[in-house]
Amino acid sequence: MGALSAGERGRAALPALDRYAENIGLAFQVQDDILDVVGDTATLGKRQGADQQLGKSTYPALLGLEQARKKAHDLIADARRSLDELAAQSLDTSALEALAELHYSAR
Repeated sequence: MGALSAGERGRAALPALDRYAENIGLAFQVQDDILDVVGDTATLGKRQGADQQLGKSTYPALLGLEQARKKAHDLIADARRSLDELAAQSLDTSALEALAELHYSAR
């Protein structure tokens, strides 16, 4: 919404913002799936392994734990490349970069 209200400059940023949002959102889902496998119940706020016990299709179940970690890493890298495109347009990406950094602090 913010980009749309920023006029032509905002509309020019939409493709990169869309790619960023898609990649960062999926990376956080993959990380959530990973935490369900390796996290502890107290930290997660839910029972560890709850997704598996409910028969949910998760990235670690589909790809294995190490490939799921690689997938999350690759998605964050793709999100950051989108931020590079925005920075090249002289747009401030610091808040979006901080969000991407949360992925690494959650590991």
